Amino acid sequence: MKFWQKISLFSLLTFAVIFNASSIMVIERNHRNMLRQEIDNALSINMNIRSSVDAVVPLLRIYNSIDYEKTVLTNIASEFVSKNSGRGSYLEIVADDHRSIYSNLDFEYAGSRDELEQLKPDEIKYILRDIGDRTLLFTSNVADINQKGYIFTYVKDLTPLYAERVDQYRFFIQVDLAACLLYVLVMFAVSKGLTRPIDKMVRTAQGISQGNFSERVSVRSGDEIGLLAANFNRMTDVVESKILELERNNAEKQRFIDNITHELKTPLTSIIGYAHYLKATKYDERLFLEGLNVIHSEGKRLESLSAKLMDLILVKDHLFERKAENVKSVVEELAPSLELRAAAKRISLDFQCRDAFCLMDKDLIKIVLYNLVDNAVKASAEDGRIAIRTFAEGPSVLLEVADEGSGIPAEHIEHIFEPFYVADKARTRSHHGAGLGLAICRSIADIHQASIEAASGNRQGTTIRMTLQALSRENEVKDKP
Repeated sequence: MKFWQKISLFSLLTFAVIFNASSIMVIERNHRNMLRQEIDNALSINMNIRSSVDAVVPLLRIYNSIDYEKTVLTNIASEFVSKNSGRGSYLEIVADDHRSIYSNLDFEYAGSRDELEQLKPDEIKYILRDIGDRTLLFTSNVADINQKGYIFTYVKDLTPLYAERVDQYRFFIQVDLAACLLYVLVMFAVSKGLTRPIDKMVRTAQGISQGNFSERVSVRSGDEIGLLAANFNRMTDVVESKILELERNNAEKQRFIDNITHELKTPLTSIIGYAHYLKATKYDERLFLEGLNVIHSEGKRLESLSAKLMDLILVKDHLFERKAENVKSVVEELAPSLELRAAAKRISLDFQCRDAFCLMDKDLIKIVLYNLVDNAVKASAEDGRIAIRTFAEGPSVLLEVADEGSGIPAEHIEHIFEPFYVADKARTRSHHGAGLGLAICRSIADIHQASIEAASGNRQGTTIRMTLQALSRENEVKDKP
């Protein structure tokens, strides 16, 4: 059963129970009040009859005649009946010896008269009886006249009262059916309207389960369903971003595997091919030296690739403790190694370093600095110049390496930090590179929650900038080594 159907069904059942119960209570309460009023009226009339009889009792005692008593009582009864004719009222007067003095009853009653048992002169008893299809109210009292008892029974036909209750129930059933039908129509529209956003979310969830992660729920309301829809959309955004991230990571991993396979295969093919060639060829010094040079070159290339891969694995698989350090001091410690690397091409290093403190792993920052300078040396011509800068700028510490080399075309800038990506394959291979240096730098930047970016143009040189978060002045003084 659908949710809107449950809402309609349970609300209809609740409405029917409450409406029927309250209506029945109203009808029964109204009936009881009217019945109580009729009983009170009947008792009052019975007392009036008794009062009329009591008024003539002294006269009846003077004459003390049974016939006279019957005549007087019959006159009183006839006068009462004439005044109440057509109102469903009856009067019966019976002597204690069961002689009938007066009766206008139009029905026969063969049952026992329980209300007459132990009837006292100062009380009136009443009882309701069903005779045939009629409901009658019997009220009885006894009067003592000249040592003889006379029972006065006033009977009121209450059949119309009970018939009215039946009519009220019939009318209520009609109203109840109409109200329930109207309620069903209203609740159908209300429940469908309330559950329409849920249906949208169900359809959206089905679409997402089939791979359409761009679907969103378009529900605008300030109630709980609107809040649920908003949270559902936020959840979908997170799921979509995670899936896209997983797809991107899987693509990067696959590209990494393909690249490393290719990078390993090429030098190994050269080494194996030249080794087999030298093995199968007669000794020739020129050929042997040429083959050994190729084997040595490709071996160095494998060595460089292995070192870079180890650095990349080390950065990704280890946890590092960061401490407050001065970036300028790190550059100064590494300066001799950098100058030695640049000396091979007679490149001058221009150190423009100012004090700048931040939380870092000093060894990792040295790896970043060495890789950036190494790339700059490879891109620079002989007798060129490379600038190394460190400085604080607001809440950030910047480390820059700028060369005056051939630059990087704009279409390659956004890919240079990917593993094995090379903008100039010929130059990279000639220097035994594999395109891992900048990927290692980006991984180290991620560890430091820093950013790294490149600015370059074709034949305009390249500047690589790493931005770290600076320490506050208070922490600089406290943590300064």
